[in-house]
Amino acid sequence: PYSWNELLFDSGKWKTGWNAFFGYANGENRQSLDKQVKPYEAGAVDDQGYPDGLTASVAISKLKELKNQDRPFFMGVGFFKPHLPFNAPKKYWELYDREEIPVSENRAIPENINLASLHNSGEFNQYALGDEKVSLTSAVSDAYAQKLRHGYLASISYIDAQIGKLLQELKRLELDKNTIIVVWGDHGWHLGDQRVWGKHTLFENALKSTLIIKTLEAKHSNKRVDAIVESVDIYPTLMKLSGISLKHNIDGESLVPLWSFNNPKADGVAYSYFNQGISLRTSEYRLTKYYRDEKPVIELYDHTANSLENRNIAEEQPEVVQRLLPILEKGNRNLYPTKL
Repeated sequence: PYSWNELLFDSGKWKTGWNAFFGYANGENRQSLDKQVKPYEAGAVDDQGYPDGLTASVAISKLKELKNQDRPFFMGVGFFKPHLPFNAPKKYWELYDREEIPVSENRAIPENINLASLHNSGEFNQYALGDEKVSLTSAVSDAYAQKLRHGYLASISYIDAQIGKLLQELKRLELDKNTIIVVWGDHGWHLGDQRVWGKHTLFENALKSTLIIKTLEAKHSNKRVDAIVESVDIYPTLMKLSGISLKHNIDGESLVPLWSFNNPKADGVAYSYFNQGISLRTSEYRLTKYYRDEKPVIELYDHTANSLENRNIAEEQPEVVQRLLPILEKGNRNLYPTKL
């Protein structure tokens, strides 16, 4: 926050940003109701009946102001959803037929792992009035899983609409032709996958996130790039697209070459850190190493054979583990001891 020239937020009827983060349509929030709330809500309100609608309005007002300034600008617009609770105006829930929403195909605990690699969805269970409790010992019912996924999808559609408003305003203001746009999510989410409802793991569901970049070159539009990248790559990418030289060595690399050539280099790796562990993602594998007492501490998943990460094959493919471990350890910047 201290990097911004200006920090704008409308907390509305929730009064503070923290309350708005967990806000319900009636102005209450998870904290004010002492967690006696459900993890979802279909409010009979318009878009501004929840905080993200207010954020879109603030951003649109600022765009109108920036239109009249004869200098470049950078504006970050952060939306809460689809973070818990899955609260969105009812009209977005009505976009989906709950009976047609599939449940996770991967609701079992992965084979050959220690449960310390997962968790009992503690954040989710803070919502005391949830229909069912979530745990690793048993999966929730299909009906409840569909209800929760319904709320998640409604929340996504709600945010899609807010982003759409911003894009429409950029076009109306004739700023769309010279504005670089990045749509980015800071993490993924388990929707019952591996029996978890939440983030906070080193599995694909928690680590893979949305990244869409709109450049000023029409020839690159609608291009899907299949490559392993990291969130730290966004900054150098924006610098490159803006024609600004980097004055310091930083983590991350510009992603521009990935879509600028017909055969983009696709041998990148991504590092993730959590729960006393480091996870390395390559185009073929995920290798995770935990610096803990609970065994096993090495997990290997082959994404060329099965992208669900439901079976740890580290003992079956020790040669792959040994090949990837030195690369993983490059990401261990004195965080953990180098030996098990």
